[in-house]
Amino acid sequence: MIKQTVKKITPEPVWSLARDVVDGIRRLPDWPQAQFHPWRRASVAQLTELRDKHRGQRCFIIGNGPSLNQTDLSKLKGEFTFGLNRIYMMFPQLGFTTTYFLSMNDLVIEQCAADIRALPIPKFIAWRAHRFIEPTPDLMFLHTSYTGPKFARDVRGRLWEGATVTYVALQVAFHMGFETVILIGVDHNFVTKGPANMTVVSQGDDPNHFNPSYFGKGFRWQLPDLDTSERAYRMARQEYEQAGRQVLDATVGGKLTVFPKIDYANLFKF
Repeated sequence: MIKQTVKKITPEPVWSLARDVVDGIRRLPDWPQAQFHPWRRASVAQLTELRDKHRGQRCFIIGNGPSLNQTDLSKLKGEFTFGLNRIYMMFPQLGFTTTYFLSMNDLVIEQCAADIRALPIPKFIAWRAHRFIEPTPDLMFLHTSYTGPKFARDVRGRLWEGATVTYVALQVAFHMGFETVILIGVDHNFVTKGPANMTVVSQGDDPNHFNPSYFGKGFRWQLPDLDTSERAYRMARQEYEQAGRQVLDATVGGKLTVFPKIDYANLFKF
């Protein structure tokens, strides 16, 4: 109540500055390890090698929504792709892996560490979750945080997670130089309802993802924060457009309205 009252009587620029200062202070204990730990230093070196590696090219960021089951993913073979969280459950039926992989959520990494570590592709993992997973030669730790909204064009420093791994993927894709980024499977719609970010335990089949076993019975996961995600996506669109790049949304039936829509089939006509 006091916080809301102070916010109402404080000019927005002053409130935003104060909030950012407090957020920065809260993050200070994480800073030394995120800068100097050998695993992070090795990650920064790898991220330097990836800087602008794909300048001028296009890529696909693959969400995990049910719409993937209505999307002809065979067309993505040979494309640059980013897979997120438990996308690897789809690899056997695809017949190929994504080019890159990201997972930022502590609960996903903790429960799926062995699966993630075994993936034979470059992996981007939240530094905060390094206690759950040891590095491999192709695993890079990103210094992400829940607070301090920003869009990082260079992911060697701190990134804001924006309440969705898709937003982190957009920052990594920018860092790597991709000119056009296309979203698929980003349904932005969850059947399961409840307070944002609340941890729940799945009681049965998962209706929110492409596979009912994705967050199957007994899996611990956090309910989505779609409002914060939309705020992050708007920041991403602005940054891409200012740089003369673009993010397009080809999700079949997706509810996200931040990015320009494009028909998936039209992306492969030429």
